[in-house]
This record gives sequence, C-alpha cells and structure tokens, in this order.
Amino acid sequence: MQPILINGEWRAANASGSFQAENPATMERLPEQYPISAWADIDAALTAAAQAYLELRRLPPERLARFLETYADALEANADALCALANLESGLPVKPRLCEVELPRTVNQLKQSAAAARDGSWALPTIDTATKIRSCLGPIGPVWVFGPNNFPFAYNGVAGGDFAAAIATGNPVIGKANTCHPGTAKMLAEMANGAAQATGMPRGTVQLLYRTSHADGERLAGDPRTAAIGYTGGRSAGLSLKRAADAAGKPMYCELSSVNPVVILPGALAERGAAIIEEYVGSCTMGAGQFCTNPGLVVLPAGKAGDAFIAGVVAKFKSLTPGTLLTKKVQAGLVESAAVLRAAGAELLCGGTPGGGKGYSFANTLLKASGAGFLRQPEKLQTEAFGNAALFVVTADANETVAVLTALEGNLTGSIYSAKDGPDAVADQAAYELLEPILRDKVGRLLNDKMPTGVAVCAAMNHGGPYPATGHAGFTAVGVPAGLRRFAALHCYDNVRPERLPPLLRDANPTGKTWRLIDGAWTLNDLK
Repeated sequence: MQPILINGEWRAANASGSFQAENPATMERLPEQYPISAWADIDAALTAAAQAYLELRRLPPERLARFLETYADALEANADALCALANLESGLPVKPRLCEVELPRTVNQLKQSAAAARDGSWALPTIDTATKIRSCLGPIGPVWVFGPNNFPFAYNGVAGGDFAAAIATGNPVIGKANTCHPGTAKMLAEMANGAAQATGMPRGTVQLLYRTSHADGERLAGDPRTAAIGYTGGRSAGLSLKRAADAAGKPMYCELSSVNPVVILPGALAERGAAIIEEYVGSCTMGAGQFCTNPGLVVLPAGKAGDAFIAGVVAKFKSLTPGTLLTKKVQAGLVESAAVLRAAGAELLCGGTPGGGKGYSFANTLLKASGAGFLRQPEKLQTEAFGNAALFVVTADANETVAVLTALEGNLTGSIYSAKDGPDAVADQAAYELLEPILRDKVGRLLNDKMPTGVAVCAAMNHGGPYPATGHAGFTAVGVPAGLRRFAALHCYDNVRPERLPPLLRDANPTGKTWRLIDGAWTLNDLK
C-alpha cells in the first residue's frame, strides 16, 4: 500500500479501501495499491494546511518563487523517469506528447508563476491617498486541487496550473491525485516535498491524497478550513463538489465539459475546404480526442460543398487507427454518449463501436444532424463525447445557424472559419458579423481560422467560459497572472500605520518593478 503525504511526511493512510491503476494500452492492472483515504486523513491534511497557511502568509514572495523554481528544476532533471511512468499509467506517448510538450509546459507554468510572485503586480496593489485606504490581493488559505485524467503533468493536483497559481499567491495545496495516474502524482509530490524542504517552506505546504469517498469529498468542500477548490474533471462529480462548496460559501473553480463549436462558413469551404478537413481531422483525433478543447461540434452549411467536406472527414476518420483511450471508463463514456446522440436523432456516419486500436479504444466516430433536428433536442445533442467523436450540424441558411448558436451552452472555445480573399470573403464577413456576437458570449476563447486544441500559457489566455464549461466565467485556469487571482482575497487596509502595511502597499515600491494603482494612475514609482 502506497503512503500519503501529510504535513511533510510520507505516512500510512487511514484507508477505507484501495485501488490500482491500469495500463490502458495493455488493459492490465499495475501492481501498486493506493489507499482510499478515510476522513481521518482528510482532517489531518486540513489541520496541517491551516497551520502552514499561517506561516506562508508571512513569507516573502521571493521564498515562494524559489520553491516553484526549485521544483521546476527537479521536474526537468527527472524528465525521463516522470514521462516513462506517466506513459505507463496513461498510455500517452512519451514523445512528443509527454516529454516534449506537456512536461515543458508544466515547467513553464511553474516558472511563470514564480516570476509573477516575485514581481507582485498580479496582486493589483491600490493606494488612495485621500482616504488613506490601501488594498491588494493576498492569500486566501488552504486550497484543494483535483487533477483530471487527461493531463498527468500540466493539470496534476501537485504540479499543474492550479497548483502553481495557489502556491504563487501564498496558499498551501492539498492535491487529490487522479486515480488514472496515482504513481505519477506520487513521484511529483516527492519532488515537490523535496523542493519545499530545500527552500525552507512550511511542512504542510504540499500534501497528497489519492482518493476519497464522494461523501467525504463533499464534506471537505464545505469544511471551514478549506478556502478554495480547483477542479478539472467530469460534470457530475464536479457539480456535487460545487454544491457543497457553494453551500459553505467557498469559491470553487471547476472545468466541467465543453463541445467547442466550430463554424465553417460557405466561402471558407469553397476556398480551402480540403485544407480545413486536414486541420479538423488532426485536431479531433489528436490524443484520441481526449482534450477539453477538442472540436466536438461543427456547424456548416447544407449543399454540395458541405457534403463534400463531411465525406472527406468520414474518409479520413475511417483510414486512421484510433488512439488509446485513458481508461475503460472513457471508452464506456464514448459508447454512452454516442447512444445519447443517436437517440436524439443524430445519424451515425462512421465508427460508433469500441475497439479498433491498441488497448482501450473507440472507432473514430462522426455523427450528423440537421439544424432543425438540433433545435428540437439541443440539450441532448450537446452531450460531450469525450474522445475521438464529433457531431456535425448542417444548417439550411444563416438564420438557422443563428438559432443553433443561440441554443448553445457555455463552452471553453468557439471557432469561425471564413474566406480570406475575393467575393466569398465579403459574403463571409457579413455572416461573421451576424454570428460573432452570439458565439462571443458563449465561449471563453474565440478563434478565427484555427482549431481550438492547444492552450498557450501566456498572459492573454483565457481557458474558461460560461457554464457548463467552467463554474465561473470570470476566471481562467491557464495564464499568468490572471490564473493566480482565483486563489486570492482582496485585503483592504484603512488608516493602517505604514510599518504595519504589506510591503506592496507601503510608500516605497518594494521591487521597483511592481505596477501599483496610486490615486487612479498605474505607476512603478514610489509614493512621494
């Protein structure tokens, strides 16, 4: 039985049961046993995190930054071992996916968050001299981070973006491993704990549990010691946690589901339909479609060009061997989702059956519905098929396209393809101006002439969107410094003596590089 990390020590769990991970490529269980923690473990982790928070809030940002950077260095130094284990547990390829894409992104997130902590501008320090009131964002308290199955590094509960953001703002993190890759989470937590010890961080800064009961998950969400939760995963479990967090007034930032609509206008089909087929198939089947930004719903016009596009995608789907799915549960979910879509009136064009690839897999699947059919059952025809499956909605005219977009739920992304040159570009521009305002309000990130897979870690990124894509459309799970502000509280100081103020709010700029809003003007200068 593998140990859990509590208060800086690896210890035996108070287990109510156990589980094993699987190798999805061979469909065989891996030998290690991992505990399902009883409430005693959760209680101990919360107590340790609450104590760590009291110490963390007094640490200088430089210490937080050094911890994150030391941890990032450890990931780079152990890249081969990390990627080999993540491959074993997830089936994701070592190269290019894990070692050349995801692990470097994880290192980058940690280092960007370190730079933000050191700079301090993320905290939006604000000074009003007339009223003697000053404020800035500061740490909020212990944060739980629930990692998903599809990103063993970049969203891991003890390494990913939520983890980095929470630490950079001065909060301890209790990571809940995803049961698909618990060994990877354990290896990451060992490195995080080593980095914490090397940089003199409080003992409970990073903790790790593998699994809890659903009842205990809801209980921890509402516990007074929990300050906030970051969750990436399935809608049902996420909403159960969110109800418990909402009832206790705890902020929970959850990424739940998204079909990421792609609208292809007539001029784009005429101008470069074959090229868009290649882009679409590559995006939809990459990683067996197991991305939260996978383009799972395509809206295109009826007619010969639309028919040719669909036929081209079907031919490509049939020619490609499906990739390995993360788990048997993902495979079963695709079976269920395809059945829901067909029962709602969608026509199966190819695929729709499990198997065909290595290990857990599902045939590359495409379904089709008319615009009128979609509007009769919009909720069911937006069922997320997490994996290598998609629904094409064929609309009769622009008005029907407007109606389809209006009926969409919230999504992480939305894309519009339009012609770039000639008379078709003029017509497509008119359609774009009609459709864009509708789609803009339905998504967090709007794209033009580009598939949505791939999320750049940069200051301008929004990886969020209206419900049910996320639990709060005003925040992003990716991007620094905006991502840090989810795990912060606004700290206001009224007539507080200068020597008692946080360094960011004193008259002298503590770094010389921190942007502060002083009497309505952003400046790097000291307050004279």
